[in-house]
Amino acid sequence: MVWMIVIAIVVFIILWIIATQNKLVRKRMKAENAFADIDVHLVKRYDLIPNIVNTVKGYAKHEKETLEGVINARNKAVSAGSVDDKINADNEVTEAISRLFALTESYPELKANTNFLSLQEDLKNVENELAGARKYYNAAARNYNYAITAIPDCIVAKLFHHNSMNMFSASEEQRKNVKVEF
Repeated sequence: MVWMIVIAIVVFIILWIIATQNKLVRKRMKAENAFADIDVHLVKRYDLIPNIVNTVKGYAKHEKETLEGVINARNKAVSAGSVDDKINADNEVTEAISRLFALTESYPELKANTNFLSLQEDLKNVENELAGARKYYNAAARNYNYAITAIPDCIVAKLFHHNSMNMFSASEEQRKNVKVEF
């Protein structure tokens, strides 16, 4: 009789470990798929950047440093390998694009260029899609991170080497208040 109770407890523990591991894997895969969706939007964004830079280059010839900064940030982002590198590179691209569009304020003829306006609108749409994809990824990563730290699931998470996932957040540059002067 005692051995049947012991066997039942062991079977229960094994089934719980399997179920918990499967749950953690599903949550991790959901977050990884969400990150892959971000990659799709990033590729669209990176494809737009050279066209925008070339359009601006025709009007702002002496702004070479800013234009090179945008291209360098884009190239770094395209070659980023790990999730951390992609997140950091994405923040750099966002900051570089912000500097580029701030620079365009000095060139009224550029702001009137239909090609530039079209590219700017395309980029705005991609940025909106990207923001939605980042929110979804952050929610999936947050759910996964919570699952691997909550008791008793954290026991299985440690046993099978589940590590927390990084999340997208605003960079220091993006957190600064925008100074508006009239």
